[in-house]
Amino acid sequence: MNKIKQILISGTICVISLFASCKYLDVVPDNELKLEDIYRSRSTAYDGLAKMYYYLPEDHRTHQTSWSLGNDWVGRLDIDVADVNSSLPAIRLMRGLQSSSNVYLNIWSGGGGSRSAHVAIRCCNIFLDYIDGIPNMGEKERNDWRAQAKFLKAYYHFLLLRQYGPIIISDKMVDLDAVSSDLFQYRSKVEDCFDHILKWLDEAIPDLYEERQKSDLGMIDRTGAMAIKARVLLYRASPFYTGNTEYFSDFFDHDGQTYFLMDQSEETRKKRWKEAADAADEAINSALKCGKGLYTYEKEVPYLYDTLSWRVNHDNMKTLYDLRMVVVDPFNKEGLWVYSNIDVVGLGDEIQNSSNMRVPYDDYDGNNVDVSNSFSWQWMCASYNVAAKYYTKNGLPIDEDPTFDTNTMFDITYTPSMDESDYIPLNGIMQPSRETVKFNMDREPRFYANLAITAGYFRTQFVRIRTMMYKNEEGGHMDEHVAKINQRYDYYCTGIGVQKIVHPESKSAAWQRVVRFPYPIIRMADLYLMKAEALNEYLDAPNQEVWEAVDVVRARAGIPDVNTSWSMASKNPNKHFAKEGMRDIILRERAIELAFEGHNFWDMYRHKKAVSEFSVPVYGWKAEGENAADFFNLQPKQTRQFSERDYLWPLTLNELNTNGNLKQNPGW
Repeated sequence: MNKIKQILISGTICVISLFASCKYLDVVPDNELKLEDIYRSRSTAYDGLAKMYYYLPEDHRTHQTSWSLGNDWVGRLDIDVADVNSSLPAIRLMRGLQSSSNVYLNIWSGGGGSRSAHVAIRCCNIFLDYIDGIPNMGEKERNDWRAQAKFLKAYYHFLLLRQYGPIIISDKMVDLDAVSSDLFQYRSKVEDCFDHILKWLDEAIPDLYEERQKSDLGMIDRTGAMAIKARVLLYRASPFYTGNTEYFSDFFDHDGQTYFLMDQSEETRKKRWKEAADAADEAINSALKCGKGLYTYEKEVPYLYDTLSWRVNHDNMKTLYDLRMVVVDPFNKEGLWVYSNIDVVGLGDEIQNSSNMRVPYDDYDGNNVDVSNSFSWQWMCASYNVAAKYYTKNGLPIDEDPTFDTNTMFDITYTPSMDESDYIPLNGIMQPSRETVKFNMDREPRFYANLAITAGYFRTQFVRIRTMMYKNEEGGHMDEHVAKINQRYDYYCTGIGVQKIVHPESKSAAWQRVVRFPYPIIRMADLYLMKAEALNEYLDAPNQEVWEAVDVVRARAGIPDVNTSWSMASKNPNKHFAKEGMRDIILRERAIELAFEGHNFWDMYRHKKAVSEFSVPVYGWKAEGENAADFFNLQPKQTRQFSERDYLWPLTLNELNTNGNLKQNPGW
């Protein structure tokens, strides 16, 4: 989407309302560039098409990303003294710091690290009003552009619904001389919001191009829209949005009826899960037809530093590369819809967040530190909480695998030496003869592909960094006189790094060496696991089709299938035969496969588990430790506080004062 990217950066069109306090209304100003002029030619109308994508969440930016909702990520520990309006708003929200006067990730009004989705919706409605008058367009292309606008209108409404619950449905452009009832609307019931979103998606999908050509990659296509529809249906079926008497039985609209559907009948529940399962299955079939699928690394030879390991430990290294590259290999076949509007440095105030999590590389020989450190700030890291979720090599949680001793997992151990046969399956994955902790051993391939750990490797341009996270060692917290960057706070405070969304060819020293890539909004593994979840909830008990939807993801991850893992090796051998047990397995699989991509928060949210999951501290190793005995001590790193009221974002006081018909969300 190179052409679109240039347009988005320039920010050329989509007029902004004179009524700034009513941003969510589709009001057209009368003293700006006339809309008729903008849509007088195909080329200027293309700018309008591109502009609708401009308002998508900027999850590639560290300080704006919603991916740090939940407990996968831990940021700088000086967050309380940093700029309150720009620094890690998602983590601030998870710490209970949000209020109606300071709303984080505020996609309703804009602010707190986000753009306004209501402005985006207004752009979509304007585009839909004028597209029929654009000259020199074929009917197929015009229908596709119209379908993109309808899809994006639906998607922005979905993002609002996901965060705020009942929202204002904005289906048309509102004129300046509109009556007050059009200007100041009520929030619609959640069920009506879902109905409108699904109606727009159904209208859009048939007219979207089946696939995008190279110049338009990043625009939504038919398969991507079908996948997003499956996600919308999955949310609607989830217990947070349907039958949630626990939270919202006393949350009433202006007409005295509940905003949320209180129907808890088995008939309604099954119908919704079946719709979600069918939609996911249809999207999977469409994706496979178009050549999409789970990513695998297809190059003959990997990076030179892995040549020997590739030869002697080929199968395990191939799996490692399949997992290591799935997110960062640009426009690969797994991405069903990706966000490609990555800013060019110099036009924005931040680069893709890999610079904040990359291990600096130097000779690490005392004070002789290369200047290349200057562009590896290394302060976004993984929590111990997420590291503990990864399976053992047997594809089981560490507390359910009888071969993994949780009583001794914090004991110090050594990796096998190079000449031991036990080292062959670890070659290229763990360093030989290095000190580590048993917690880091005998884990599944995604653990080693996604994380940067003591005695592991961090792959970067020209070198495979031998990470030892102790203080003043490769990857660890550096003394000020050693590091040329400020490492008072810029270090992995948990002692666990994240490789998953850092391209291996990214290097330090300058932004030109940071490799950017489109980040996934929805990818194939997500879709398979959505199907598994919805089908499991629909059936009375899981069947082979449920297991197979999970197993296809597990096979790529290099672990046994569900039945093999739980039937033959687990402390709980019948878990996968029960709906509740399989639900836990699927959600755990999602937490691992989609780790650091912002999904686990919403999964816990949908299943009303967020309060219990996210009201405990995030933990990590003692990053200041200079040796194993000192370093491998588990410590709370940051308090987290997520209460029942935090499920729905507050409306700002300014919005409530402007529109007296709005009701605040419960607890705010």
